[in-house]
Amino acid sequence: MTPMLPAALLGQPVAHRGFHDIAAGRPENSRAAIRAAIDAGYGVEIDLQLTRDGQAVVFHDYDMGRLTGRAGPIRQISAAEAAEVALLHGDGEGIPTLAEILDLAAGRAPLLIELKDQDGGMGPDVGPLEQATADALAGYRGAVAVMSFNPHSIAAMARLAPDLPRGLVTSAYDPAEWPLSLATCERLRDIPDYDRVGASFISHEVEDLSRPRVAELKARSVPVLCWTVRSAEQEAEARRIADNITFEGYAA
Repeated sequence: MTPMLPAALLGQPVAHRGFHDIAAGRPENSRAAIRAAIDAGYGVEIDLQLTRDGQAVVFHDYDMGRLTGRAGPIRQISAAEAAEVALLHGDGEGIPTLAEILDLAAGRAPLLIELKDQDGGMGPDVGPLEQATADALAGYRGAVAVMSFNPHSIAAMARLAPDLPRGLVTSAYDPAEWPLSLATCERLRDIPDYDRVGASFISHEVEDLSRPRVAELKARSVPVLCWTVRSAEQEAEARRIADNITFEGYAA
């Protein structure tokens, strides 16, 4: 039986990469941003990348330059080295591991965890990040769900952690905006893998919520989340279709 998305992830707006605010010294995916989301009563969305030593760390980009000022792939350093790489615009804190963020959250807020594509083209070259994620989440008692744009990643999570709620991050896949082949964009756009991977929800691009395939899934009572809402006005429009939102840049 496919595990259900926790009710808390339908009831509390989800802060995208934490409740981040550079002006307030809270970089995205930082401990400070995650604490702020918890304190504000929001759910928390975070991203995972893999380090050289096979650890899941909370970081969005493949290259560290934009977020730390230190160029180079995060996959080429260890988790211990990542901990010493300070995030820009923060208080000097380094890149945290998933295990550290789970200890910080401690069930006080629902977590929506995105595994970044490790194949490079949404293909089947996955496994180490999924294993690290499953290992870190083993025994965690808070409300949590995992998701990925790459269906192979979610299929791997279904094998590694079958009781963990899982979903697909979905998109219009405009080829001008994605470093993917046209064929891959056209395939993923129609969300063909939902049933195959045992997903229990989607998180769809907010500007594309009117897509017929989204309506088809919603008619099957599939929970529809969306990304990324950036204003109260956009939130009101999104909630006409979406069951919950992932937001940034304002207080949802």
